[in-house]
Amino acid sequence: MAQPGFWDNPDAAQSVVTRLSALKTVVGPVEEMQREVEDIAELFELAIESDQDELKELAEDLAELTRKCEKIELQGLLSRPEDMKNCFFSIHAGAGGTESCDWASMLLRMYTRHFDEHKYKYEELDITPGEEAGIRSITLRVAGPFAFGRLSCETGVHRLVRISPFDSAKRRHTSFAAVDVLPEFDEDIEVEISEDDLRVDFYRASGAGGQHVNKVSSAVRLTHIPTGIVVQCQNQRSQHKNRAQAMKVLKSRIYMLEQQKRDAEVAKLYGEKGEIAWGSQIRSYVLQPYQMVKDHRTDHQTGNVDAVLDGDIDGFVESYLRHRAKTRTAKK
Repeated sequence: MAQPGFWDNPDAAQSVVTRLSALKTVVGPVEEMQREVEDIAELFELAIESDQDELKELAEDLAELTRKCEKIELQGLLSRPEDMKNCFFSIHAGAGGTESCDWASMLLRMYTRHFDEHKYKYEELDITPGEEAGIRSITLRVAGPFAFGRLSCETGVHRLVRISPFDSAKRRHTSFAAVDVLPEFDEDIEVEISEDDLRVDFYRASGAGGQHVNKVSSAVRLTHIPTGIVVQCQNQRSQHKNRAQAMKVLKSRIYMLEQQKRDAEVAKLYGEKGEIAWGSQIRSYVLQPYQMVKDHRTDHQTGNVDAVLDGDIDGFVESYLRHRAKTRTAKK
């Protein structure tokens, strides 16, 4: 990075910096653990002959070292080329009307708290509010080491069971929302899109923004006619910038669509999402008549629903990483 001309191409330079940062999150802990292993080995040799209390302390240090080793092992499961990339993270309300729009906003709160905890940076690219409450859909750009690798574990339909706050009779309702995660590829991704295959629509952005939102049609919607894929972006004030960001999302979707045709594993991953309704969920969040969150792919579950809805989903992500690795091994 200190070489002359490194920053002449800011986008390429930033890509290198992002990759370097991701690699440091792997190499750094391994080097630190290696040093700790050497220290514990030396202390053990000294304590085994004379100091039993020191041996007890070393046993505690060894237990902590084992936990660190397990985290490094999990990091090693993120071995796909796209795992270390940033990602586009979307939430879509499903069957259930206002209930599902409110559930989508609850999921947004859960995930943004999770992003904050892991120091991921995120920005809103597009949002469609619900008619009465919550959100119909939202797309975020999430940046951080191995953002796609970890968050891709959340792809699928999420089901909520609770007493509805919108039902005067206080009946129990079931709501659905889908999470979709795409890797953010570099500009040189090998996806050719003909202008003749695109329909470009400009419209006024919704949400905050004052007079600018009301007067300028800066939001962009791209429709890829051959595949029917539609993406939109409205977070920038410039049509040009919104179009460029929407093109990045479109390229990622087309790339992943093509990869599905070649890669049965990725096809299965996206196939799990299915219809955003009953019977297709990957995880259930039950608030009534009991409290439990259960992942139907791994059977990992917890009764601490409040912690999960506050962003504590590491247990679910890690259990699915192990499940995915085991599934790959079984297929070989």
